[in-house]
Amino acid sequence: MKAVVCKAWGPADSLVVEDVASPVPGAGQVMIDVKAAGVNFPDVLTVQGKYQVRPELPFTPGNEFAGIVRAVGDGVSAYKPGDRVIGFIRTGAFAEQALAPSDMLMPMPPGMDFGVAAAITLTYGTSHHAIVDRGALQPGETMLVLGAAGGVGLAAIEIGKALGARVIAAASSPEKLAVCKAHGADVLIDYTKEDLREALKAATGGKGPDVIYDPVGGAYSEPALRSIAWRGRHLVVGFANGEIPKLPWNLMLLKGASVVGVFWGDFVRREPQANLAAMRQMLGWMAEGKLRPLVSRRYALSETAQALNDMAERKVTGKVVIVPGEAA
Repeated sequence: MKAVVCKAWGPADSLVVEDVASPVPGAGQVMIDVKAAGVNFPDVLTVQGKYQVRPELPFTPGNEFAGIVRAVGDGVSAYKPGDRVIGFIRTGAFAEQALAPSDMLMPMPPGMDFGVAAAITLTYGTSHHAIVDRGALQPGETMLVLGAAGGVGLAAIEIGKALGARVIAAASSPEKLAVCKAHGADVLIDYTKEDLREALKAATGGKGPDVIYDPVGGAYSEPALRSIAWRGRHLVVGFANGEIPKLPWNLMLLKGASVVGVFWGDFVRREPQANLAAMRQMLGWMAEGKLRPLVSRRYALSETAQALNDMAERKVTGKVVIVPGEAA
C-alpha cells in the first residue's frame, strides 16, 4: 500500500509517499481501507516533533479516518469485512490502509459521506469534551469562540448552539466570519480590526462571556480572559498562534474564574466509554441537523504536505481531508 512517511522531524515538505507493507491485524485489531483521513493542527506539530506526544520515527501521521473494514483480528466480534467505520488512532491514518484497535472504532451512520465522517472525531470530539465536560456550558450562557472559523472553532459554535447558548465568534476576516455566521454564531468580532475587550463588553452588556473557547493562544488569550464573566471558564484547547500565553493569575482571582485544560487525546485514552457516549450524542445532533461539519477541501495522498502547510498557514476553513484513492 501507499502511505505518507515521516522519517525525520521537520517541515511538512520533508514527508514522502512510499510503498510500505500492508498492516496485519493482531488480536483485538481491525484493518481498514481508508477512504478519507482528517487533517488537524496537531498533525502539523507532530511531524515537526513539537506535539505533546512524539511517535517513534519513522511513522505515518494522521489520527482520524473513515473507511471500510478489510480484515479483523482474533477476538473482534463487533466488526466484519465490509463494515463502514469511523476511527481514531495515534498515527497511521494518512495511508491507503490503517490498523486500529476495535474499541477505537464506531459504525458510520448510513448515508454519511466518508469525508464528513473523517472530519468529526478530533474536532467535534475536542469541542464536545471542552464545552460539555470541562466547561459545563449551560443553556442561556454566553460563549466566546476564538479562531472560530477553524475546524474546532466551527464545531464549538455548533455545539454551543445545540446546548442553547449564545455564541460570539471571533476570527480574522469578514470571509471567515461569514462562515461562522452560517454555522450559527450570534455575534461576530473581527479581532484584527476591533478591540477585543471593547467588542466583548458591547456584546455582553459589560458582563463578559461565561465560557471562552481558546484554541489559539498568543496575543488574544489575555484580553479574552480579562473580559470573562464572574465564575467564567477559560478553556485552554491549543496554541494555533504558536505562542503559549503567560496569564496573570490575579485575573482568575478577581473574576472567580477558572482556566481549564482540555486534552481530548488523553481523555479518549483514559475514558474511552465517555468519549463514545459523547460521539453518540453528536451523531444524534447531526441526524437532527444541529451539527453540519464543513469539509472545505479534499487533498490526494500526494498532496499531504500541502494540506499540512495550508493548515499551518491558517488558510483552512472548517476541515480538510486526505483522500487516498484520489490522484493529485
